[in-house]
Amino acid sequence: MIFAVSPLVFRFENISLLFALAFVPLMLAMFFSVVRWKKKTTARIGDPKLVEQLIRGYSSARFRNKFLLVLAAFVLCALGLANLQSPIGAERVNRQGVDVMVALDVSKSMLATDIQPDRLQRAKLLVSQLINQLGNNRVGLVLFAGRAYLQMPMTTDLTAARIYLNTASTHSVPTQGTVIAEALTICNNAFDPNQKKYKTVVLISDGEDHDKQAGEVAGKMAEEGVVIHTVGVGTTAGSQLIDPDTREIKRNTDGTPVLSKLNEQALMDLASAGKGSYQLLVETGGAADKIIAQINSMEKKNITDNSILRYRSHFQWFIALGLLLLVVELLMPERKEPTL
Repeated sequence: MIFAVSPLVFRFENISLLFALAFVPLMLAMFFSVVRWKKKTTARIGDPKLVEQLIRGYSSARFRNKFLLVLAAFVLCALGLANLQSPIGAERVNRQGVDVMVALDVSKSMLATDIQPDRLQRAKLLVSQLINQLGNNRVGLVLFAGRAYLQMPMTTDLTAARIYLNTASTHSVPTQGTVIAEALTICNNAFDPNQKKYKTVVLISDGEDHDKQAGEVAGKMAEEGVVIHTVGVGTTAGSQLIDPDTREIKRNTDGTPVLSKLNEQALMDLASAGKGSYQLLVETGGAADKIIAQINSMEKKNITDNSILRYRSHFQWFIALGLLLLVVELLMPERKEPTL
């Protein structure tokens, strides 16, 4: 996880470090609990003069200061482990690759469980494996249902692509339907219009309730050098749909259960119009390998990317200061200095 605080960058290499800071309120609560316990204990003794004699060497201020030192050391060490860094330069990186737009169907029919755990999760797993193998290629992401949205513009930052993919769900697009033509149009607009090649779209859907203009749009895009591959998710036998909110079977107006089926023919026709290929998503690894092989067979272009590749780490200063505070705390006596 990365948090940018110019000119520094917080990079949390382990998400568990975030929970470390959650112990700060607990430590404060324990401190105040001990303080209250000490006050109650001295009050139970009774005689104020006797109490004063018994604890005349005790310093509540030093007890508090020792605790604050431990607390500050804990926070500093946690920040050190979070690996605070600052960029020290950017390098121009030249790559050989193509531009790949992934169009992912997030309509509610993708929640059908004719493939496990459901169509959408299997589709996201496929996209994740594609991202892992894209290498030097640039990638973008479009989500669509009843509307289509550019979720992530074209980028070589594959880590960012994974983050955007993880947030994709049926709630990403509230309008229901399958507007493949609109999704293809948004993908096409994300490409460089001055180039007539090096461009491909991977459309992943169950093809259900698709719009009739999709084939026409795919044909025009193919004329502009965009290759369109389609992946069918689901089975032709279909599956009943469960409403994610009520957990009940969705029904038509006549009371019969809604049966969602994969429309393979529509996706095949779309791939044919886009001069690409169609494949059924059966095993995600195999599907990803076939798509990557098709992308790798395409002619490549030079991609110049200004990427910050080098960082200076500052964790050692936080750790060192934290350890120093712990040493000071150990050497600091809790009792008052004797008075002459």
